[in-house]
Amino acid sequence: MPVLGKGDPMQVNYPIISADSHIAEAPNAYIDYIDPKWRDVAPHVVETEDKGDVYVIDGMKRTIQMGLIAAAGQAPEDLNPRAKWDELPLSGWDSDYRLQDQDRDGVSAEVIYPSVGMVLCNHPDVEYKKAAMDAYNRWISDYCSVNPDRLLAIAQTPLRSVEEGIAQLEAMKASGMRGVMMPGNPATDFDYDDPRWDPFWNAATELKLPLSWHILTTKESGRPRGPKANSFMTIIRANQDIMGTLVFGGVFERNPGLRVVCVEADAGWVPHYMYRMDHAYKRHRYWLPPGQELSKLPSEYFREHIYTTFQDDWIAFKMVEHVNHQRLLWANDFPHSDSTWPWSQEMLDEHAAGLTDKQAKDILCDNTAELYEIDVATLPVGGDSLAASA
Repeated sequence: MPVLGKGDPMQVNYPIISADSHIAEAPNAYIDYIDPKWRDVAPHVVETEDKGDVYVIDGMKRTIQMGLIAAAGQAPEDLNPRAKWDELPLSGWDSDYRLQDQDRDGVSAEVIYPSVGMVLCNHPDVEYKKAAMDAYNRWISDYCSVNPDRLLAIAQTPLRSVEEGIAQLEAMKASGMRGVMMPGNPATDFDYDDPRWDPFWNAATELKLPLSWHILTTKESGRPRGPKANSFMTIIRANQDIMGTLVFGGVFERNPGLRVVCVEADAGWVPHYMYRMDHAYKRHRYWLPPGQELSKLPSEYFREHIYTTFQDDWIAFKMVEHVNHQRLLWANDFPHSDSTWPWSQEMLDEHAAGLTDKQAKDILCDNTAELYEIDVATLPVGGDSLAASA
């Protein structure tokens, strides 16, 4: 197969799809869309002198500085956590401008996750969380309605019960949502590996509604050791814990059609993680509860059932022969401060060097299109041509 050379511009005749992009929830996203009885305490924007414009969530000490939520394209020295709302890129919260910024980055479509909603996943009041997430689902549906082929909405659920979760899945599918961002911890007294969740997994499978776990949606276990910068290194560990819970807990064993997405936790670690899982199983499988034996090695479940998204993790492109590359999903993380926007095409020219044409097309387009049932015929084609015309 043809292989792209290092530094050669990518010449593609297919859409490039970001499997993990975001929005900066508009100031009215919760206030205008929430059940009226919650309106007085809905998440809202407050102007401050020392932190810029921040989102305040009733019942949570943490405020969310919007300056880093929508900081794509800024040089490191220019990142301003204290930015005001009128300094943020319009496309982060106004979809009338979104397609222009997609074109500028050479991206044909985006799977869109929340930002404030990531923090909401850890709200202690499940009733409040449900109301706020319902409001978000209404707002993001409107946001994406300007072009649902290129703007693919991911919904939220607090998972207060199995039965309510299934009803929400059905409503989300009916409203055109493409997937569901799961809270890191369900709002039940039993975890995701409990067989009581099996009807929920089965419903998601039958509805073809992919379930995702995004970084920063799990309750923090405590302050990380060392300097504050070390906390950045801990971000992916919670996602790894969830993936291990699903594998070792027999979730995929009992639900062979279930496919899930590990979002923004990078992918370069996957080969070693699969090795480590197999090692643990071979040496210590009798630690598993009786009746929870696996019929395959843990790595086999990971290879088939778990997708991982990444943006500038160049190692992910180097280890494609050691994983199932059809479970790798590239993303640009727009408009967050970690985003590769607007230089995604230049980065891909370098990072994707060495991939075969098929591997590149799978990772940049086909894997995401197949997972989310995207009709690529409705999308503009070609990263270079899009970027050049912007």
